[in-house]
Amino acid sequence: MKFDTPATTNPIDQLKVIGHATSRIDGPLKTTGRATYAYEWHDRATNPAYGYIVGSAIAKGRIASMDLSRAKAAPGVIAIVTSENAGKLGKGNYNTAKLLGGPEIDHYHQAVAVVVAETFEQARSAAQLVKVDYTATKGSFDLWAGRDGAAKPPGRGDNQPDTTVGDFSGAFASAPVQLDATYTTPDQAHAMMEPHASMAAWEGDKLTLWTSNQMIAWTTGDVAKTLGLPKENVRLISPFIGGGFGGKLFLRADAVLAALGARAANRPVKVAMQRPLMFNNTTHRPATIQRIRIGANRDGKITAIGHESWSGNLPEGRPETAVNQTRLLYAGENRMTAMRLAMLDLPEGNAMRAPGEAPGMMALEIAMDEMAERLGIDPVEFRARNDTQVDPEHPNRPFSQRQLVECMRIGAERFGWSKRHAEPGKQRDGRWLVGMGVAAAFRNNLLMKSGARVRLDGQGRVTVETDMTDIGTGSYTIIAQTAAEMMGVPLEKVVVRLGDSSFPVSAGSGGQFGANNSTSGVYAACVKLREAVAQKLGFNSADAAFVDGQVSSGNRSAPLGQAASDGELTAEDSIEYGDLAKTHQQSTFGAHFVELGVDVATAEIRIRRMLAVCAAGRILNPKTARSQVIGAMTMGVGAALMEELAVDKRSGFFVNHDLAGYEVPVHADIPHQDTIFLDETDPMSSPMKAKGIAELGICGVAAALANAIYNATGIRVRDYPITLDKLLDHMPDA
Repeated sequence: MKFDTPATTNPIDQLKVIGHATSRIDGPLKTTGRATYAYEWHDRATNPAYGYIVGSAIAKGRIASMDLSRAKAAPGVIAIVTSENAGKLGKGNYNTAKLLGGPEIDHYHQAVAVVVAETFEQARSAAQLVKVDYTATKGSFDLWAGRDGAAKPPGRGDNQPDTTVGDFSGAFASAPVQLDATYTTPDQAHAMMEPHASMAAWEGDKLTLWTSNQMIAWTTGDVAKTLGLPKENVRLISPFIGGGFGGKLFLRADAVLAALGARAANRPVKVAMQRPLMFNNTTHRPATIQRIRIGANRDGKITAIGHESWSGNLPEGRPETAVNQTRLLYAGENRMTAMRLAMLDLPEGNAMRAPGEAPGMMALEIAMDEMAERLGIDPVEFRARNDTQVDPEHPNRPFSQRQLVECMRIGAERFGWSKRHAEPGKQRDGRWLVGMGVAAAFRNNLLMKSGARVRLDGQGRVTVETDMTDIGTGSYTIIAQTAAEMMGVPLEKVVVRLGDSSFPVSAGSGGQFGANNSTSGVYAACVKLREAVAQKLGFNSADAAFVDGQVSSGNRSAPLGQAASDGELTAEDSIEYGDLAKTHQQSTFGAHFVELGVDVATAEIRIRRMLAVCAAGRILNPKTARSQVIGAMTMGVGAALMEELAVDKRSGFFVNHDLAGYEVPVHADIPHQDTIFLDETDPMSSPMKAKGIAELGICGVAAALANAIYNATGIRVRDYPITLDKLLDHMPDA
C-alpha cells in the first residue's frame, strides 16, 4: 500500500481498541518465565554446547602468537575458533568493527576466540587457559587530543556534516546579545539487562540463529554476508528481547561466534557475552565536544545560531550527529552547523537511544537557558519567541505538526512554573537549595517501509506475522490493537507473532520509528484481508463494516469467521510513503520540567518532581507510551547525573565496564514522574496518524536537570555528568 497523501478517516479512527490504555499482552509470559529469550531452551536446538568469548587484552596492535594447547586439553572442550580456523569472513552493511579479531587488533576486548565446551563453566575455565601474546602499538584514545585533527565526515543523503544559511559569522558578530560556550558529554553505555546472546544451529548449510536483535532483516543480511551464505539459508528468530536501546540494532560478535562455534562443534552452541565485553566489545554512545554560539536582538529574537560538534570513532565509523536538532528546533535567519570526526581506537561508537538529539539537546538546551538569562527573559517565553512552523534551513518545507509552544505552556501551567525564582539560589527548604529547570524535547519522526502478513481462520481468530521486534516497548500489544481495530474483533481473538526472518520485513525497532511504521504495515495487510473477506462473503468491500466479530454491508451481516470456513484466508502487504518526508518535515516535540534540591553542605542532588509534555501524533496505547516516556526520563537522569564510561587514555579501554562501576539510576533516585500527551493526530505521518515517542522522552531531560541545578545553586555546569565534585567548591556559604 502506498501512503503518499494525508490520511482522512479510516477504520483506525473508530478508536474502539486503538488509543485505549491496554496492558501488555506479553506481560503474563514474562512475569511467569514463559517468554523464551535467545539464550534459553528451544526445541530445535537440543543438547547445546556453550561458547565463551576471549577478548583482546590490548586496544591496538597485533596478535604475535596464540597457544591453545592447554585450553584444548581442558575438560569438556569440543572446539576453539579463532581467525586462523574460522575461514574467510566477510563484512556486513551495518558493521564498523571486525567481529572476530586477529591478527590485527582494532580495539580492547575485540573477540579473538570462542571456546566451545559441554558446559558453560567448562568453557569459561578453558578460556582462561588460552595464552595470547600481543605486540601493542600506540593508539589514539583521547577526543580532546584528537579534536584538532578531526576531519569532515562523508555525508549520507540529505544528512550532510555541514549546513549554512545566511551569514552566520557576520550576524553573530553584530548581535547585541551573544553566547559562545563549549559543552561536553561523555561516552555512555546501553547497559541493558539482557546481555548480547545467541544460539546457533546448523542443518547442512542452513543456519538458524536465535539472537537478541532489534532489526531482523538488517541482521539476517549481515549474517549471510559475514559467513558467505545465501540470505535464504539464514533464519533469525528473536521473539523477546530484554532491552536494546540501539545496542542490538546490528550484528555483534555473540551471533557470529555462536554460528562459527556451532559449525566447528557440529552441534548447537549458545554464546552469551560476559558483561565486561558488553561495554568494550559492543557499541556505545560516543563522547562529544560541542561549541554553541547564539546571537539575539534585545527583544529575544535569535539572529544567529551555530552549533559545532566533535566526536570520535573507529575508521569507517560515523559521527555522533549532535547538531541534528539545531537544524530544526528554533528560528533564526543566519545559521551554521558542523560535525567533525576524530579517529579513535576505542570500541565502536554507534546508535544509543535518540542518537544525535539526546547528547545534542544536553548542550543546546543549556545554551538556550544561558541566553534567556542574558536577555532577562523567562526560559519558556524565550523558546516560544523563537518558534517556527517551517524547517528553518528549508523554509518551503513546513512541519506536518508542530506544537512545541503548546507543550511548553501547558507544562509550565501544570508544573507551577510561575512559582520559580528567576534569580538562582533564592529558594530554600531547610538545608536544601531548591530549583526548577525546563528544556524543550525534540526528535524526528522517520518513515520506513514496513510489512506484515495477516491470517483469518474459521473461528474468527486473526494471526499477525511480521519480523517486527519487541524490545520491551509494547510492540506485541499495539500490533494486536491495530489488527483488532481493523478486523472488528476483541484483543483475545488476535495472535501476534514477531521477530522471525521468515515473516514479512517490518521497520524493526529503532529510531522511535517502530510503532508507527510497524502498525501501519499491519494496517495495510488488514486492508487487503478486509477486501478478501468482503469478496468471500459477497459484500461490497468499500462499505463493509467490521464490528464485534461480524461483517455487515447494507442489510446483510455474517460472522467474520464464515469467510474462512472452508480454509484460512491470508493477506500480506507493506506500507510505503512516497515523497511525504520530502514535502513536509515530520518531527515530535515536547517539554521537560524538573524540580530538585541540592544539599547546601554536601551538594547531594535529589530530584523532587518531573513532568514531560509530549506532542507525538496519535498515542496508540497511553499505558505503554507512558512507560516509554518515564523510562526515557529515567535514562535522562542517568545521563545528567551519573552515567560516564571512564576512558583509560593510556591503554584505551573503558575502565568501569560492568554494572558495579557504570552507575545508572535506581528507584531511590527517581521521584514521581508525570506525563501529558497532547491530543494530536498527524494525518501526514501514516494511516495510523501516530509518531514515535520512545526517544522523545530522553531528549532534553539532562539539560532540564542542569538548568534546575543552576537555578538552585547559581553554579553552571557545562560538562556532563554533573557530579558532586563539579559543585562542591562553588556552593553558596551554608
